[in-house]
Amino acid sequence: MASADPVFELHRGGKMAVASTVPLTSREDLSLAYTPGVARVCEAIAERPELSVDYTWTGNAVAVVTDGSAVLGLGNIGPRAAMPVMEGKAILFKQFGGVDAVPICLDTQDVDEIVRVVTALAPSFGGINLEDISAPRCFEVERRLDEALPIPVFHDDQHGTAIVTLAALRNAATLLGRELGDLRVVISGAGAAGVAVTRMLIAGGVRAERVVVCDSKGILHRGRAGLGGAKSELASMTNRTLLAGGIENALAGADVLIGVSGGTIDETAVARMAPGGIVFALANPTPEVHPDVAARYAAVVATGRSDYPNQINNVLAFPGVFRGALAARARTITDAMKVAAADAIAGVVASSLTPDAIVPSPLDPRVAPAVAEAVAAAAKN
Repeated sequence: MASADPVFELHRGGKMAVASTVPLTSREDLSLAYTPGVARVCEAIAERPELSVDYTWTGNAVAVVTDGSAVLGLGNIGPRAAMPVMEGKAILFKQFGGVDAVPICLDTQDVDEIVRVVTALAPSFGGINLEDISAPRCFEVERRLDEALPIPVFHDDQHGTAIVTLAALRNAATLLGRELGDLRVVISGAGAAGVAVTRMLIAGGVRAERVVVCDSKGILHRGRAGLGGAKSELASMTNRTLLAGGIENALAGADVLIGVSGGTIDETAVARMAPGGIVFALANPTPEVHPDVAARYAAVVATGRSDYPNQINNVLAFPGVFRGALAARARTITDAMKVAAADAIAGVVASSLTPDAIVPSPLDPRVAPAVAEAVAAAAKN
């Protein structure tokens, strides 16, 4: 690659390294950090395994795990090509949450094998962050690991997106003088993010019967043939009026559009929304609706991009979520913890809302501590 390309120059040699937290400048240092002193710590942990949280790095360490099957918008590019993203995730953990994270890219896309390998690795970590694993396999991987492991398991593509979306919608509704329970919400996309966003919004106060979810074939409803798994569950939870057809039908009179599909929604469909609504077009790098088009019909517009206002960015959630979960020594991450995280993110900018600032900047240093405190408190309740 051309040496003048700043992107490749930044990535040369990787974006992270291992650093010692203790001095190693004398024989005494060596005897304490390694043999013979380390043996005493090993014996204590062997007798009482819970001490590993206090006397190893596991109390502050997360594994960032992928199989390379759904990386960004690039698709199934494999584990080696996924590593730059996982390294990036790891340094975001450290920068914003003070959490040590290790990127682990697995050369398998078999669910059983992923579960087996991550379970075997788990004693080295205090939490597992699943990343860029394609749907529907990601649902089973997360469920099985959450059931098997005594440490938090969090699929960021699902829950990080959902947490920040709820935070943004809460503030957008406040800005417009609306209540979440009164909003008619359309979610375009029924993959990992779409499923999690739907569940999160309902947990946060949106009424399930006022939610309509669409996939590439149209509206999900209980009478639609061929639905299974997560889509069948969504159909049973939402769309109580059994609305059918395509996205155009779903958007007629809707107050909110949340795009997590990567597809394209025609302007004519967006124009059918109720006036003064909300559009979150989160596909990245190409939103389902161009922000300039969305702004013709909506009072508040958000995207997943950094070059437009109101970026729905997972970095607002995951560092603080894990910081709080690790501090509380949580064994799982509950819906209450996720809602608390969303409320904390929303609260950071609640006193200064504008149509172009419904969520904090990803660089706002207040966010991760606020989320961590809220998540830890929810974990202890």
